[in-house]
Amino acid sequence: MTTTSAPHYDDFVNAARAQQRALVAVERAETHAVVRLDDPRSLNALSAPLTLQLHDVLRELVADPALRTIVLTGIDPAFSAGGDLTLMESYAHPVAEAADEGTPALWRWIRGEFGGIARLITRTDKTFVAAVNGAAAGVGLAFALASDVILVSDRARIVPAFGRIGLLPEVGNSWLLTRRLGYQGAYALFASGRHLSGAEALELGLANELVDHDELLDAARAWCARIDELPDHVARMMKPLLRASADLSWEQAITMEEFAEPGCFTTRAHREAVQQLLSS
Repeated sequence: MTTTSAPHYDDFVNAARAQQRALVAVERAETHAVVRLDDPRSLNALSAPLTLQLHDVLRELVADPALRTIVLTGIDPAFSAGGDLTLMESYAHPVAEAADEGTPALWRWIRGEFGGIARLITRTDKTFVAAVNGAAAGVGLAFALASDVILVSDRARIVPAFGRIGLLPEVGNSWLLTRRLGYQGAYALFASGRHLSGAEALELGLANELVDHDELLDAARAWCARIDELPDHVARMMKPLLRASADLSWEQAITMEEFAEPGCFTTRAHREAVQQLLSS
């Protein structure tokens, strides 16, 4: 049997890290950061260099104690076209056919990088705001749907592109979409591959807000301001509470709330807010 030559996983990652061009732009403010995928010629497709840079940037930002909110968006005209087709052809296909590392090498990338970014978005206590400025496809769509607040512009497009290129939903998309659309709704979306406009995404509950394209980042920063107005412990604690409750029974959720709430009564922010309301 003829085998296909493919780079070892570590060599592949090291070569991607050697790419010098910055593909992710970061704008920091006092309590929030705006992260832009910056490869517009490829529609911000998740090439190996871009994915690694994005993962590194987000790890750095979530470790910054001064930040409370992270906005994720793309340089126009797209949010992200998802997985890079060139990467699939040049690395994924040869690896899948090779006799050496085989598909476990692909598993390492999908789990460690694509899945690693999705887990980082969902597991950090910081708020992620996805500002979907154009097409969001595949893994790029997964990153948007994993966020805590999802804003779409009137140029946004939700693109369930997996089936058309012979792949299945990945990076949490099957979980996210079945919970928002139901089984039949998610099945129909994936099977048809139909693109959804920003307005349709809002109507179906896939987005929190639809805004004019030129006002998208202003709307995202307004959400950052809303998070800043919350007491720090509320902003940090409500995210893990609400995310965990989505998978619990009612009895489990109320029990978790009963353990979490008493600690809030001990905070200065709570006591001062109560005194202010009583004196108003």
